[in-house]
Amino acid sequence: MTHRITLIPGDGIGPEVVGATVNVLEATGVKIDWERCEEVGLAAMETVGEPLPEAVLDSIRKNRVALKGPVTTPVGKGFKSVNVQLRQKLDLHANVRPSATLPGVQTRFENVDLVIFRENTEGLYSGIETFDERLQIADSTARITRAGSERIIRFAFEHARANGRKQVTLVHKANILKKSSGLFLDIGREIAKEYPEVDFNDRIIDNMCMQLVVHPERYDCIVATNLFGDILSDLVAGLVGGLGVVAGANIGTEYAVFEAVHGSAPDIAGQNKANPTALILSAEMMLNHINEKEAAKLLRSGLMDVLKEGSHLTGDLGGSSSTTEFAERIIYFINQRRTELQTSPLEHSTS
Repeated sequence: MTHRITLIPGDGIGPEVVGATVNVLEATGVKIDWERCEEVGLAAMETVGEPLPEAVLDSIRKNRVALKGPVTTPVGKGFKSVNVQLRQKLDLHANVRPSATLPGVQTRFENVDLVIFRENTEGLYSGIETFDERLQIADSTARITRAGSERIIRFAFEHARANGRKQVTLVHKANILKKSSGLFLDIGREIAKEYPEVDFNDRIIDNMCMQLVVHPERYDCIVATNLFGDILSDLVAGLVGGLGVVAGANIGTEYAVFEAVHGSAPDIAGQNKANPTALILSAEMMLNHINEKEAAKLLRSGLMDVLKEGSHLTGDLGGSSSTTEFAERIIYFINQRRTELQTSPLEHSTS
């Protein structure tokens, strides 16, 4: 089967890590027909006057799945984040961020294996803002709905059930934000009753941050509203080595966009230095999403072999290899594994 998938290279280091990831995907044997959307973000602003052209959205709507490199977002001015626009316009309500300890990546903790589920379309990022020029007062409204809360919380529980995970922790600030966070917590308690095999607990956001940097091994799946989930997903990434080594997915009922969650790093763009691990792990999530399970296993095993070997790592991982060399070594291990699988003797049962 050939999969038609939208490819968004992004800007900065985006084209480099996307190119490396596409080559690694090809090595797994999965058949993908890429529909490339080159002009997004700064490039699109210069040519068509908007950062997210309708043609890009149409491509994702048609293909239903996209793989996306990082896109620069101006801080404090300029255009609205392309990532936020994609999530809202395509109703990608679930931001899924796994963070797990990787071989060869030095961190303060061992055996971390967490998944953050962040509500992606409402909360403080819903865009409901006003500004009083006379009084110089800015207001932002955190919109929390029952429908939005139910679907992200249920998404977390369904993921836990499908993947054999044992616990879901809901993060809130219901002690202060009694209406908005209170609603989110109440809905979580209701839904938890439908999943008796999954342990449920809740934590106040400030306490959750402390717990994660003291005892991350005590937690498994964590579900939160938009702002809290945004903060926690970066915090958890820091436990396992940073944004350069964690995957990201934005999933809705109809569409899914898989992306590197780190920035576009314009200071090293075009130098073949960038670490493509984050996007490769996101591509693994994409393969599982399109039911290419064996290809996903091959991709992950190749990446893990390179990290364990430690001789072809990029600079941020303590090595001196280029983006291209890192990817080529993954491809070497994938090809080796595919050959082993093809030459393995068949197992016969006897009766």
